[in-house]
Amino acid sequence: MRVPGRAWLRRNSKVPGRPPAYWRRCNAQLAKAFFERCAYTAMYLGAPGTVDHFISLDEDRRLAYEWTNFRYSAGWLNSRKQALVSVRLLDPFEIEDGWFALLLPSLQLQVTERCPPRLRARAAETLRLLGLDHDERVVRYRRQWLEEYERRRVTLDYLEDKAPLVARAVRDWESREGRRWSAGSSQVGLARVGTASAPSARKSPSRTRKKKA
Repeated sequence: MRVPGRAWLRRNSKVPGRPPAYWRRCNAQLAKAFFERCAYTAMYLGAPGTVDHFISLDEDRRLAYEWTNFRYSAGWLNSRKQALVSVRLLDPFEIEDGWFALLLPSLQLQVTERCPPRLRARAAETLRLLGLDHDERVVRYRRQWLEEYERRRVTLDYLEDKAPLVARAVRDWESREGRRWSAGSSQVGLARVGTASAPSARKSPSRTRKKKA
């Protein structure tokens, strides 16, 4: 991939245009390197993913055939990212454990306090630009993995391997609640929130009865 790719770049250094997609030749190797999980959603891809250039071809096509610039990505997300300037995004390789967390039961992703303050604005921008916070396509896929666990079709360890952020949210919930997450847990959680936020009913002032003369 790199040999013909670099040769093309040398021949066309002053010619604009998209380089040949020789990077597709290493798609299987990239999938294996990422454990078949999308670098951005952190979830196993049931269908083959694509080679994403973190620094896009529009930004610097000299990196078109560099392995270090490749990220394994869901196809639709790769298309959405396209020519976004890399300095606006957090590189998946930069992110450390605990910088992001999923909320239950909404399954929306948020930046945590463990993310360094200097990077929080860019982290939030990354979620917004890529739709990782609450885009329905991402949330729906997270929900599918959560339902697999609810139905006892997979173990929490298996969930950890396929959708680690979902597994972390479940582990934290189970540790806090002292019981196992089940299909009705989301309704229980919502009911508690509703009860806590509902205004207390006001007692109507009692009417004083007039004494008979």
